[in-house]
Amino acid sequence: MYTFDSRIRYSETDSEGNLTLAALINYFQDCSTFQSEDVGLGLNYLREKKLVWVLAFWQIAVERYPALGERVTVGTQPYDLKGPFGYRNFWMEDGQGSYTAKGNSLWMLLNTETGRPVNVTEELARGYQIGEKLPMEYAPRKIAIPQGGVSRPPLTVKKHHLDTNRHVNNQQFVGMAMDFLPEGYAVGQLRAEYKRQAFLDEILYPYVAEEQNRVVISLADQAGAPYAVVEFTGKEAL
Repeated sequence: MYTFDSRIRYSETDSEGNLTLAALINYFQDCSTFQSEDVGLGLNYLREKKLVWVLAFWQIAVERYPALGERVTVGTQPYDLKGPFGYRNFWMEDGQGSYTAKGNSLWMLLNTETGRPVNVTEELARGYQIGEKLPMEYAPRKIAIPQGGVSRPPLTVKKHHLDTNRHVNNQQFVGMAMDFLPEGYAVGQLRAEYKRQAFLDEILYPYVAEEQNRVVISLADQAGAPYAVVEFTGKEAL
């Protein structure tokens, strides 16, 4: 288990003064990055080995969004390694030790020269201490795209969408999708299925399908093949 302490910053809050979903994702992402750096398996190590971890799936269940100034603890725990896949939990706790959010994720290890999956090496496996799965309700990885949705104007991948791997960061996909949520929509759970990488200047074609207290957004190429599919469930449905 790996944790770090923080405090909710003004730059991380919405118009109501509460932590945004985008900022929560960044906290989780930063937590796993900090762990990798601290155990010597961070960006420089991966670059030397011509390896990269890419996110294949997010599930984040939100109990509440902490307010400006609250002190929080963010944690992560890898709980399994199989072939090229790494399974990792995340959580955020408030100052009283109560969970404000829990997360589950699936990562894939790729060779940066071939772009193909490679099995987790013994060195990587030794570096992470595998623990028990976090108690939570685990949702399926695959997200069905409902019929009867609406196509929205295309989006162009810009420089600010990219991360150190020079592709669209997972949180940026979610941020793009959130722009299509109804006004005032309170997200209780996020699922995001990442199907392939998107790079600078590529065009994403959003498709938005709304059901009862559920919104699914596909960000696809012109032929309709998704880069990412994001599902938001409203807090009222949980």
